Amino acid sequence: MKERVSGLINNIKEKTDDRFSGLYGPDDLACMEDGMGTVEVILIIVVLIGLVLIFKKQIRAIVETIMNKISSDSDSVMS
Repeated sequence: MKERVSGLINNIKEKTDDRFSGLYGPDDLACMEDGMGTVEVILIIVVLIGLVLIFKKQIRAIVETIMNKISSDSDSVMS
């Protein structure tokens, strides 16, 4: 068991050493896509926040209409 765990640890160390050793050239940097997911998520969040700010009054009116409908329907069910 100890050999298996130490083998796994050494394997992880070798992979991280290979990945982070040396300097990256322009071609290597152009091919790296490690941070793209984060940037895309941040852009989507910014766009969604912008849309909410632009359509704030309309969204509020729709939500109030839905809540009033739910409230009146629940009153009729409870009676």
